[in-house]
Amino acid sequence: MWGKRTGYDKEGRRVHIHFEHGEGQIEVVSPWVVNVFSPLYTQERESRAVEHPNAAFEECEFRLSERDGRIEIATEQLTVRVYDHFHVDFYDAAGTPLCLDYRGGRDPFVRRGNVDIAEEEGHDAMRTSGEHKIQILKAMEGGEKFYGLGDKTGPLNKKGYEYEMWNTDDPSPHVESHKSLYKSIPFFITLKERAAYGLFFDNPFKTFFDLGKENADYYYFGADDGNLDYYFIYGPDMKNVVTRYTGLTGRTPLPQLWTLGAHQSRWSYAPEARVMEIAEKFREHDLPLDAIHLDIDYMDGYRVFTWDGERFPDPAAMMDKLKEQGIKIVTIIDPGVKKDRGYSIYDEGLNKGYYATDRDGVTYVNTVWPGDSVYPDFSDEPVRRWWAGNQKIMTDAGVAGIWNDMNEPASFTGPLPDDVRFKNDGRETDHREVHNVYGHLMSKSTFDGILEATGKRPFVITRAAYAGTQKYSTVWTGDNQSFWEHLRLSIPMTLNLGLSGFAFNGCDVGGFSHDCTPELLARWVQVGAFSPLFRNHTAIGTRDQEPWAYDEATLDAYRKAMKLRYRLLPYLYDLMREAEQTGLAPTRPLVLEFPEDPAVHEIDDQFLFGSRMLIAPVVEQGKRHRAVYLPEGKWYDFVTGEAQEGGRAILADAPLDVCPIYVRAGAFLPTYPDQKYVGERKIEELLLDVYPGTGEYVHTQDDGESFDYRSGGYNEYRFEQTERDGELEIALEKTHAGYADAYRSFRITVHGLNASSVELGGQAVEFSSGTEGTTFSVPADGGRIRLTR
Repeated sequence: MWGKRTGYDKEGRRVHIHFEHGEGQIEVVSPWVVNVFSPLYTQERESRAVEHPNAAFEECEFRLSERDGRIEIATEQLTVRVYDHFHVDFYDAAGTPLCLDYRGGRDPFVRRGNVDIAEEEGHDAMRTSGEHKIQILKAMEGGEKFYGLGDKTGPLNKKGYEYEMWNTDDPSPHVESHKSLYKSIPFFITLKERAAYGLFFDNPFKTFFDLGKENADYYYFGADDGNLDYYFIYGPDMKNVVTRYTGLTGRTPLPQLWTLGAHQSRWSYAPEARVMEIAEKFREHDLPLDAIHLDIDYMDGYRVFTWDGERFPDPAAMMDKLKEQGIKIVTIIDPGVKKDRGYSIYDEGLNKGYYATDRDGVTYVNTVWPGDSVYPDFSDEPVRRWWAGNQKIMTDAGVAGIWNDMNEPASFTGPLPDDVRFKNDGRETDHREVHNVYGHLMSKSTFDGILEATGKRPFVITRAAYAGTQKYSTVWTGDNQSFWEHLRLSIPMTLNLGLSGFAFNGCDVGGFSHDCTPELLARWVQVGAFSPLFRNHTAIGTRDQEPWAYDEATLDAYRKAMKLRYRLLPYLYDLMREAEQTGLAPTRPLVLEFPEDPAVHEIDDQFLFGSRMLIAPVVEQGKRHRAVYLPEGKWYDFVTGEAQEGGRAILADAPLDVCPIYVRAGAFLPTYPDQKYVGERKIEELLLDVYPGTGEYVHTQDDGESFDYRSGGYNEYRFEQTERDGELEIALEKTHAGYADAYRSFRITVHGLNASSVELGGQAVEFSSGTEGTTFSVPADGGRIRLTR
């Protein structure tokens, strides 16, 4: 495409390379991150994901030279070599190849037979993807593993699979053959024997990824339009790749603490009496709950920003009553605005020209829940401000969060035509360019509106997303099914979402469509209890999916898992704080923490909760035990306290109410006492579980809802432990004091250790020993504690 190189010049961080048939650019973002760009669609790079590019730039010297027919750009970490035809190769500082362009053309395997006949009978015949306007082929060494690409179906390791990025509302049962779902996150991580790196193809048009499926000699990514615009992100550790990628695209802000509690949803809870019944049943059955979600039937004729006056005659009063029980309301808001003269939202948007149009400038109309509907043009800043302002209608009534759905954008008559027009912040474009970022821009508008209206950290949940949406919204995996296969599938889907920057994610616990069986719900809640977003949600017409609708054994298992979730809330909150700082999600594949162990590279039915807890759920019907692989080191059984040596697989017992959980030696786990909802009681004594070994931990405490923590309004505590010569020494220190409601004491339980004495600063401390270990309380001022066996 580009032809022979004819020259080059340097402009700041950019190296402009001139070819016979085009231009290329290499921009040094940091010693580890390089952007490769060619203006095939617009002259300058435009991005909805990298919205504050200067924030990602680091001071970085680099050397530029020409040798042996190539341009060479070298930082202290990377060497980039650029050849004719804009071939770009990446090496580490020692000259070891990391990622090389494949010099041949595409050579897919042969597909035999007349597939037209199969398609006439109704089969989805397999076809090889055609040539694309942009195609970047990378050479395959053979041992690569691929992770990321959001919540695409299939196993954790995506090698040998192909996917398309085109946000798609597909309610059919999600299986490995799905190339597209609701989100387009064109970022993946390659793990090699020597190192890990990421590739982020920042192109909002429909993009294509083949990770060695059509030919084992190469993998490729491409697009049918837009610019060539991708980032090479060097680790060499996988964690560093995620941190640097989220440094570009943004990180999930610390959510309000209540949002990490339990959410209950259904299509639909209506009228008001049904909502109140659900709330009362949760309290009656001693089940913690923080939020109930209202689906589309709370609205007046599915008109967004309205309430059905018969079903919900006084929404504000209802939410006040729920508040007394510690329960908040989250309402769904879709983008489709009912075409209805006299409906104020429609009229205002029409009068101001805020809707997408056809090629002739006429407002585009399609069919969604309200019937004939129009689509706000979220690509235009005035429209985003208008939509943001409308959030106040909901928050003033008492709504605590907004759930954005159907924002692929979806319609009942198929995808919007390619030629639907959008203003695109002054550079008019069509649906092909806006489609994949439509939900992203809607989420941004919703986030901004809630922040302006309330001053609190916004809670937004979205189905459709693009790279970078994690700055504005939590996500779920969409309309799954109440199948065991979908429970199994949810684990690699949510883990890959986390690797793709979406730290705050989850799936519909119990499954959305179909009828959930008692055993499936009991096992699913044991996975959901460790998902950052926990929501039980099911579809219209399905059986009741609230836990009391099942037998006592199911209810007991559900309650046990939820109480554990609430006990671990301060730990999860710390993990979300870490996510804001590093981009690392709370739920992590084992390969992220143990990349040197080849035994974990393909494990996708276990995961880590932070770096300290290993979760091994049962995902098969009828199983009451399962094999668990423990990586190197010592691990404690969370239930029995028994110590296990890692680097091997063990057989774990798993009765219906038990999910096998293991905690790394040296871990601290901050926990809370039982609560029915976040904020039910003031926590004056933090419960701290200690697992003997060598380790450290940082715990923070703040008001749980404002952004004051960013200006110092938090308390920080540092814990360290060292085990040697029959003694365990624990150091507690308060390292920052910026929040008034501080803990008064820590109640510490040291598991697996029955002490003969406990001392704080040389003074004896009263303690008790039992099957759980040694328990004692100390003031929150800190100090040094010594336990002697």
